[in-house]
Amino acid sequence: MKVLVIGGGAREHALCRSLSLDPDVTALYCAPGNAGIAEVAELHPVDALDGAAVARLATDLGAELVVVGPEAPLVAGVADAVRAAGIPCFGPSGEAAQLEGSKAFAKDVMAGAGVPTARSYVCTSPAEIDAALDAFGAPYVVKDDGLAAGKGVVVTGDIEAARAHALACDRVVIEEFLDGPEVSLFAITDGTTVLPLQPAQDFKRALDNDEGPNTGGMGAYSPLPWADPKLVDEVMQSVLQPTVDELRRRGTPFSGLLYAGLAITSRGVRVIEFNARFGDPETQVVLARLKTPLAGVLLGSANGTLDELPALKWRDEAAVTVVIASHNYPGTPRTGDPIEGLDDVAAQDAPHAYVLHAGTRRDGDTIVSAGGRVLSVTATGKDLAAARERAYTAAGRIRLDGSQLRTDIAQKAAEA
Repeated sequence: MKVLVIGGGAREHALCRSLSLDPDVTALYCAPGNAGIAEVAELHPVDALDGAAVARLATDLGAELVVVGPEAPLVAGVADAVRAAGIPCFGPSGEAAQLEGSKAFAKDVMAGAGVPTARSYVCTSPAEIDAALDAFGAPYVVKDDGLAAGKGVVVTGDIEAARAHALACDRVVIEEFLDGPEVSLFAITDGTTVLPLQPAQDFKRALDNDEGPNTGGMGAYSPLPWADPKLVDEVMQSVLQPTVDELRRRGTPFSGLLYAGLAITSRGVRVIEFNARFGDPETQVVLARLKTPLAGVLLGSANGTLDELPALKWRDEAAVTVVIASHNYPGTPRTGDPIEGLDDVAAQDAPHAYVLHAGTRRDGDTIVSAGGRVLSVTATGKDLAAARERAYTAAGRIRLDGSQLRTDIAQKAAEA
């Protein structure tokens, strides 16, 4: 089939890489893509938020499946426009994507579905904010109700910092702090059937030892050797299936990728947040381990035929991804710096390690940085220690002036 992927980050590069290895994919397009994606897919310019433009491009290309990567186009209803043009689309409707687009909507759905989550207040005034902060106490968890590219959440012991973030939001969700390790669990669904993927853990803080500001994610690994073997089944029964059933009951069926951010607390599993798309950087490690060809699974979601597919198959290997970010990230990043060493990784580390591009573009013969998170160096190995060593060896070959990376991705899990 001919497949068009919408987006231009490392998540989309991971999706395109997997699709390019699928024998059923006869043509692969990406819009707008990036310098790395150009090596596996034909790039086309498009305004990813313009549903009519995306549908027009898909029609012109003869695409038989459109995969919408980022959250903003999904919340803007791009998947609706593609489906209205008669083309199967992987990704929820604009209405169902409010599960990520509005924290308050997600809390309401969880309440209806009986999904365990943190107690919370939705606040729109300074008085409500002060009352909520007072009710829960430190550490304070303050979430912008809308989309914020992974940086709308502040967790702090400083009440003034918490209040300042809350006041800067039009509508804010303030909730109790959840203790325990965090897990990302993806599930592919067609609105009825739910196929869970393998769990992963990502690293949100910019600096080693989980210090520094929140980011969109500085690395990830899978599998989780410390997690209960029954975790996926438990989350399927208590979180994923009830949420999909509740959305269908409400008349807003959710098809596409349902991402549950979970806290494994002393009182059991609790949902921190839902996303309506593949997470970045967890996608990089989850797809590295997926043995089943990807296109048929995504098409099954789009066509409502997931119940007809055989069980997903997984590689025994572990996977680690390390994000190389630009100078000053997650603040205003410096861009336009040349990236060197990509050919060295391809020559010396493939196929066990490879580079997925996030914020890059081509400037003549040179690939330069074009965003905050620039590259995701991804590697597989017989266990986490081996995958980790390969990822950091490959990352060490990359030269980008002023760049930064965490040196402790998957370290504790590998040593456990």
